[in-house]
Amino acid sequence: MSTKPPTGGGGGSALIEAEQTTFIHPQAICESDQVGPGTRIWAFAHVMKGSVVGSHCNVCDHAFIESGAVVGDRVTIKNRAMIWDGVVIEDDVFVGPGAVFTNDLYPRSHRDPNAPRRRVDEWLIRTTVRSGASIGAGAVIVCGHTVGRFATVGAGAVVTHDVPDHRLVVGNPARIVAWVSRCGRPLDDHLRCSSCGRRYTVVDGQLRCA
Repeated sequence: MSTKPPTGGGGGSALIEAEQTTFIHPQAICESDQVGPGTRIWAFAHVMKGSVVGSHCNVCDHAFIESGAVVGDRVTIKNRAMIWDGVVIEDDVFVGPGAVFTNDLYPRSHRDPNAPRRRVDEWLIRTTVRSGASIGAGAVIVCGHTVGRFATVGAGAVVTHDVPDHRLVVGNPARIVAWVSRCGRPLDDHLRCSSCGRRYTVVDGQLRCA
């Protein structure tokens, strides 16, 4: 696993090699041996042993990925995002700065001598973020829920229920306010994306490209 930053010089073969090089900043902590090619882990990020990070990801400063977390390919994890055991993030997801996941609905300090001892399978609640979704800055994802494909969680939202595919949710608790396109833009009244112009239709409650 290389710690050299990718470079673009030297022609096509050098570019291909650079795209496959894993870069770990000297001031990052990467204990995992399951980090894919082309991934960059920047200063003060911590990727624990037993976590999985796919290829061509970008893990920014002060992000934390705990043992047991699984991150797919081409995922962007911005500064100070916290991803814990039991969280699965699929391909092409954006996790905004300061976003926080959880994995225990009824947490207590395990060091409290008066607290009942619980096995991991008694408290660990899993969460999934489907391909193409975006998690806004400072959002909190309460464990046990699924954020659907190409859904968007607004900045500061607190997710307490599943988020359907292609839906924008905002607020605390998060509520659905719009459909969003693959580009991440809210659709207009005609279900058209203002970014790419693509039209959508709703079939059986699901957004489909027209």
